[in-house]
Amino acid sequence: MLKGFKEFLLRGNVIDLAVAVVIGTAFTAVITALTKGFINPLLEAFGGTGEVGWGFRIISDKPATYVSLGPIVTAAINFVIIAAIVYFLVVLPASRAVKRWGTASVAATEIELLTEIRDLLATSGSSSGGRHES
Repeated sequence: MLKGFKEFLLRGNVIDLAVAVVIGTAFTAVITALTKGFINPLLEAFGGTGEVGWGFRIISDKPATYVSLGPIVTAAINFVIIAAIVYFLVVLPASRAVKRWGTASVAATEIELLTEIRDLLATSGSSSGGRHES
């Protein structure tokens, strides 16, 4: 049981995944600091009178009905920045590397798999005298 657990932990993809999670968490912290320190103050500049930030009140005389748009915009900006950096620094170079140095192991399509199964069934059916039971 411990041997199987050790093999699981020492697989390359488990270690790569752990590294990716740690790097992703650190990168998210950097982007969050950027938006809190730079983008949020820009959004707060658009705030209305008496309220901090960008938003509106649903009922004008009740402060509890204030809808703050700043955190929503900040989350969207965080997402776009992170997605762009992951795409341009990870996905795009990886796809270029695959094109340049060969293809990664490509899974067979459904048609290829079905053709292979058909051929195997035809081979096994001919070796059993061509008789199939339903």
